[in-house]
Amino acid sequence: MDQNNSTILSSEQTIGAAPVAAADRIKSIDAIRGFALLGILMMNIPGFGMNWDYWYTIFNGPQSGYDYLTFKGVEIFFEGTMRGLFSMLFGAGMILFMMNKKEAPGQPSVAIYYYRRLLWLVFFGVVNAFVILWQGDILFYYGLFGMILFAFRKTAPKWLLVIGLSLIACAMIQNSWRWSETRQKRADYLEAMTAKKEKKKLTEEQQQAITTWEQVAKVNKPDTAQTNENMRKMHSGYTTIVKYFIPMNAGNEAGGTYFGIFDMLSMMLIGMALFGWGFFTNKLSTSTYVMWMLVGYGIGIPFGFFLFDADWSAVAHRIEFVDRWRANPWNFAEVRRLLITVGHASMLMLVFRLKIVPWLMRALSAVGQMAFTNYLMQSIICTFFFFGYGWGYYGKLHLHQIYYVVGSVWIFQLIFSSIWLRYFRFGPFEWVWRSLTYWKKQPMKL
Repeated sequence: MDQNNSTILSSEQTIGAAPVAAADRIKSIDAIRGFALLGILMMNIPGFGMNWDYWYTIFNGPQSGYDYLTFKGVEIFFEGTMRGLFSMLFGAGMILFMMNKKEAPGQPSVAIYYYRRLLWLVFFGVVNAFVILWQGDILFYYGLFGMILFAFRKTAPKWLLVIGLSLIACAMIQNSWRWSETRQKRADYLEAMTAKKEKKKLTEEQQQAITTWEQVAKVNKPDTAQTNENMRKMHSGYTTIVKYFIPMNAGNEAGGTYFGIFDMLSMMLIGMALFGWGFFTNKLSTSTYVMWMLVGYGIGIPFGFFLFDADWSAVAHRIEFVDRWRANPWNFAEVRRLLITVGHASMLMLVFRLKIVPWLMRALSAVGQMAFTNYLMQSIICTFFFFGYGWGYYGKLHLHQIYYVVGSVWIFQLIFSSIWLRYFRFGPFEWVWRSLTYWKKQPMKL
């Protein structure tokens, strides 16, 4: 997802009060949220519009051309970082929601409002996945992990950072275990093949080792029949796609919940720490933002180039790749993602502080203030544009061409959000969400 309204959470003065007034919003957070929201679409668009085998075609094609360069640029500079930025902002938003709250007699507690808000977010995630039909929904996970964040609401920033980094370390350990298992399967296969060449009778375990490795070797090669069937389904009507997506989305949400603990929750906790230190509220010195931008980009981007070459080698030369790397090279992906995410955030804070493009920052703030609406709007627009019950462009555009769609949606949302907020307090979906949270119709017009 973001794929998001990841932190569309905002502060209020008392429990019974209306959501925070526009004048009291932290514009720097809205601007970064808007940037992340638009970036989420850049990462999600292949899932909306490309058939499953597009990446295999690119990796096995010439290392040139618009599709290859587009894919390389997005993977190096943005893969995982937009979701990381959104997750950080979700953590910051949890604190914002709790800030300056007072328990009011006869009113539900802060915790009740908080958990009710997140339960509705889980519900909207289910709607996004099973009704709007976006397979990459993140609202479901954010609602679940947000419930865990409540326990850390009073934790000191340094310990939030330690816990977040520890979860990232757990992800790296998990990756290493899986890589060790892959290499062991390869070793068992080579041992069995050696025995076979020597005309020895293979044991049942050796026969299984050969079968297992052959299956592993095919993982990076798409099944032509399966991809053709996927294309046919995606050009079908709404009911057919709903039935097609139910088992896949159910599996995605189960698996995503497991892996999201390390991916999303870690960044949420780090975001809470950064908010506590004043990073997102424009309180640090300019030199500090410059330093973290240079560190984030200076180390993270070279890692990005290294990992892209590793990905290409893993697809084009799978066997040689496994034989070459004793340690899992993709462990560097966790480091790269964190560094570039911090680099993006620092760069945006500098642009905001120095007022380099104030008109763009204002437009991004409007998008960020309506992030929930804009996230769901992206799902609605893209599913209708690409899926069979709409305009049916699924699988019909080259990779670089689908980013024309991204640019068009960006322009629309920048303009639409700015105009909408001239007349209304919230975006339409924000209004629904807040009204459900407080179980009271919220005022809409300014």
